[in-house]
Amino acid sequence: MPDVTQELRLPWDDDPEDLYEHAPCGYLTTLPDGTIVRVNETFLAWTGYVRADLIGHKRFRDLLTPGDQIYHETHYAPLLAMQGEVHEIALEVVRPDKRRLPTLVNSVLERGPTGSPRIIRTMVFNASERRRYEKELLHARRAAEASEQRVQVLQQIVADLAAAPTVAEVAEAVVRAPEPAFQATSTSIYLVDAERDQIVAVASTDPTTGNWDDMPRSSTRAVAEVARRGDLHVVGTVAEAEEHFPDLAESMRRSERRSVVLLPLTTGPAEGETGITVLGVLAFSFRDERGLTDGELRMIRLLGQQAGQALDRARLYDDVRRREERASFMARTMRSMEVEHRLLQRARRLVERMVAEIADWALVRLQVGPAGVVEYHGSPAPDQAKLDVRTAAAIKSGEPVFATDGDGLGCTVLPLTVRGTVLGTLAVRMAPDRRGVEAERKFLIDLADRSALALENARLYEQERAIARTLQRSLLADSVPGSDPRFAVETHYQAAAQDMEVGGDWYDAFLITANKLAVVVGDVVGRGIEAATTMGQLRSAIRALASAENGPARLLEGLDRFCDRVDAARMATVVYAEIDLLSSEVAYACAGHLPPLLYEPAGSPQYLLQARSAPIGSRAGDRRRVEHRMRLAAGSRLLLYTDGLIERRNRGIDQGFEILAREYARMRDAPLKGLAAGLADTLVGKDHGDDVCMLCLTLGTEERLERSIGADPLQIALLRADMRGWLAGHGVETECLNAVLLACSEAVANSIEHGYRDDPFGVVDVCATISPETVEIRVADRGGWRGPGNDFARGRGLQLIYESMDEVAFDRGDDGTRVTMRRHRGDNHD
Repeated sequence: MPDVTQELRLPWDDDPEDLYEHAPCGYLTTLPDGTIVRVNETFLAWTGYVRADLIGHKRFRDLLTPGDQIYHETHYAPLLAMQGEVHEIALEVVRPDKRRLPTLVNSVLERGPTGSPRIIRTMVFNASERRRYEKELLHARRAAEASEQRVQVLQQIVADLAAAPTVAEVAEAVVRAPEPAFQATSTSIYLVDAERDQIVAVASTDPTTGNWDDMPRSSTRAVAEVARRGDLHVVGTVAEAEEHFPDLAESMRRSERRSVVLLPLTTGPAEGETGITVLGVLAFSFRDERGLTDGELRMIRLLGQQAGQALDRARLYDDVRRREERASFMARTMRSMEVEHRLLQRARRLVERMVAEIADWALVRLQVGPAGVVEYHGSPAPDQAKLDVRTAAAIKSGEPVFATDGDGLGCTVLPLTVRGTVLGTLAVRMAPDRRGVEAERKFLIDLADRSALALENARLYEQERAIARTLQRSLLADSVPGSDPRFAVETHYQAAAQDMEVGGDWYDAFLITANKLAVVVGDVVGRGIEAATTMGQLRSAIRALASAENGPARLLEGLDRFCDRVDAARMATVVYAEIDLLSSEVAYACAGHLPPLLYEPAGSPQYLLQARSAPIGSRAGDRRRVEHRMRLAAGSRLLLYTDGLIERRNRGIDQGFEILAREYARMRDAPLKGLAAGLADTLVGKDHGDDVCMLCLTLGTEERLERSIGADPLQIALLRADMRGWLAGHGVETECLNAVLLACSEAVANSIEHGYRDDPFGVVDVCATISPETVEIRVADRGGWRGPGNDFARGRGLQLIYESMDEVAFDRGDDGTRVTMRRHRGDNHD
């Protein structure tokens, strides 16, 4: 028997290096700064990288998507530094062919004898199949949930029909009974309205047959006769109907019905005894002449009694249900108004809810606010003069003026009163059967009181919101450097749509020296007065720390020390850049902030992902501050922004980056003035829930100015401001500059007015070039100049162009119109 303690020998030997290289997972060994020093064949095979391209050249985070790179910096690396290891972190590796590989990553930080980080060992698992499996599992789960939900809905419908607590539901259940029970072809049900002395048609399986409308209880029609007598009538033939119910005979001939059953729906003692009450009539018919057996007749009478008892029970509950409906409507309306924070929107929401659910027409008149009297209503509106009289009476007395039958107006007017002050009035026209009911009057008074309070709260909110917005903007930089041909700065701030508190987003731009410009955008954690105060302190600290000697990295280090004294500034994010206006060199650093977006004239938008470090005052991870320097071409545009511009709950941050870059590229030829606001309108809109702060810097003067603007006269002023800065940057004399601006504006206005008269989406292209002798402007459109008045050769605009420029030429073609204008500079001008 072999010794079990002896080591078991395999007939072959495993090569440890081969086990490492071809392990079922990827292995990476990196230095503490992330530089890859070893990688196995499995990882290379999965990703498609070449070993020589990675080792010593790439950091692990360089292989990740931009969003995961930020996550690596702000979460992954700090956790690894604090805990020494991280497990099952989902990251996406970008292959050389730009495809993404979903992975799960485990990392262990090994430290040296002195405790300092030495190397990081990382295991990478391919999560592609797991991701597909999770998607399939999620799809199956959603399908199962949808199936279960459908079953529940069906069960609820069955339960509601069985309970039938209301008159309408009872009528609906009763009208469908004869078809499956007696093979009837059509059924109608009428209910008796004792208060109005009418018989009301309420439900039918085929309303095109018979006399399907309301009737007085005194009518001679068959339904009214049966309702008065309380007897079951079976009309087997048309001839029989002609003898007793002529109107029914005519209906039977018109609809090809041959037999009709008229069943009274009764409650009280059995048939033949006194005291029964007829609550309605059920009429159902057959296409053929039909004789009913005694058993069928007993079932029909039993149906009439059961239906009558159900109707009686439902009517007893109707008053309770009506009160519950009113209470529910009140709660829904108040919640609906609370969603809106503005006074006029709340007034509109109140009227919309009333007209949609309980009223034929409604109107709110407000006597407060800068807008004065404001109205919202349904249609048709009542006589305005009579309504004004009733409204004046309600305001003067402070008491409601109720509508009464036959008053000619049919409207109730209620004052909207809060703490003795009448804010306005609520006028409402209800359906006729709801007028004069005491419960309805109490309901309307309660509705007016609660609505008045909601409207007053909205008025106070608007007042406080205006104060908060004023405070917010007073804390932002009141001005940025201007009138310098070497650069231009455009800023934009947009507060959260519904938030009344001030936020922590901010921007600043200032000259450190005569030839060095600083720009910064930051975001302080939190909201409210404390965040706003911290924002102001950070802005002041940055201005104090900025100097010709300090660069971005040293400035961030100073902000870290600043956080030791101002703890509220901790974890604030900042992107800071310094621009040398003589050499066009920019140095920047990002402290936990989103990367700047650069657009150079000869390239496409790119995010600046270098010089990144943790947020200000961060106590975790690598606290060393770094900066990056690069030289920019003349005409480059640099965009700094806060997260409110791109982050959304319903999409990933990578998609936000892609959308911003695409829109920034699309607006590459737009004037700088209004560029930031245009980006905000496109990416954010007006109802976003987060603050948005942007600063766009244009560096240097372009050799050639090319702009494309929409066919909107408001765009001319933006183009003119852009061109003025460009001309001044090239040293164009004032007289020549003003003349070129005037001529260009007139030419663009003509293109918009005549070329795009019927095309609001048209585009006008403007190209300006300059030489030591002349300034040349070309304005081109692709519109159709139709009609006798649509010609450059007509109107005062052309006269101004000729007076301002030395040479003017027009080129008209099927593809649009182009005007070329030249103005000689200085002494060359004639």
